[in-house]
Amino acid sequence: MQPQHVMLFSLALFTVGVVGVLLRRNAILILMSIELMLNAANLNLVAFAWARPDVAGQVFALFVIAVAAGEAAVGLAILIALFRNRENLNVDEIHLLKW
Repeated sequence: MQPQHVMLFSLALFTVGVVGVLLRRNAILILMSIELMLNAANLNLVAFAWARPDVAGQVFALFVIAVAAGEAAVGLAILIALFRNRENLNVDEIHLLKW
């Protein structure tokens, strides 16, 4: 296995995440797709760190993991509050911030 294979796999994961964000209407599935894209970016950073003997990619991957954990916590809190108020998580029917 070469780092290029890992990069191609992370590209495939990122593509699946983008498709999930663009095609899904459920807010939880959109949040999961965003997490998949962040994990694909982590995998790509680690693959670059593997290809070049440098620890900067691994440090950035740890930083992205911390940001993803915060994003998941805040996103799930927002979705729980939204579900309690609207009893629906379909993004087409959520128009709280629209004029």
